[in-house]
Amino acid sequence: MLIVGLEGWIDAGSAASGAVSALLDQYDTRTFAVFDSDELIDQRARRPSVRRQDGVRGRIFWPGPRLRVGTDPTMAPIAFLVGSEPDLRWRPFATEVTELAVELGATLVVGFGAVPVQTPHTRAVPVTATASDQGLARRIGFRQGSRDRPARISDVIGVFCADAGIPSIDLVVRVPHYVSSMPYPAASIALLDALTTVSGIVTDTRRLKREAEATRKQVDELIAQSTEHVAMVRQLEEQYEADEPDIVTEGDLPSGDEIAAELERYLRGEMP
Repeated sequence: MLIVGLEGWIDAGSAASGAVSALLDQYDTRTFAVFDSDELIDQRARRPSVRRQDGVRGRIFWPGPRLRVGTDPTMAPIAFLVGSEPDLRWRPFATEVTELAVELGATLVVGFGAVPVQTPHTRAVPVTATASDQGLARRIGFRQGSRDRPARISDVIGVFCADAGIPSIDLVVRVPHYVSSMPYPAASIALLDALTTVSGIVTDTRRLKREAEATRKQVDELIAQSTEHVAMVRQLEEQYEADEPDIVTEGDLPSGDEIAAELERYLRGEMP
């Protein structure tokens, strides 16, 4: 299995990066391929970093994608595409990734994503899928109908790999908009649970669950301090139960940005 966890697209609640980090912490992997950042990355937009120690300039760290390979705890082979999403040459890059996936014998490509939506933190975190075939997408669930949206690099890689005979699926978690600017471990857990559903791979989420419980407590405490915030969450809950998590009439209720700003101040200890 090849997991695509490149950084650069929206990652609400750091859910996708959190899920990938949890997997890499548990699996024994090594670098298999490093892609040329000069060909793929706009260095002025995403500058390399340099290590300085005691006035001496040292190693330069170049942003860019890399492929790691290894085994999961059951010794099953697994690969991770991590690092920065390319700014340039998406089609040549996707071709190279597909060739490597074929060389490694990949049988499934899985992409992670996370978007902010108007859904309450008091309910299960929804995950939707886009896949190379409807049967695969149906294992998670998908949004019905036709719509256009900006493509992620995982979409491009998924199409290229599917053309080469490797099924692909993108798992996108829908994070409450008012917590999307802070780490939201519950969303990472939802992605890993969805990964188990489509691949059978089992991951240890105990650390994430402890972090999710602590985050939930912090959010609950802040929401409880404002009747307006409580009213907004209740309205989101009603829409969630009606299976309309994206349709909310806020009126005079506080916006998600306002709650997010208060959450940040609260977590910094600037609120009672």
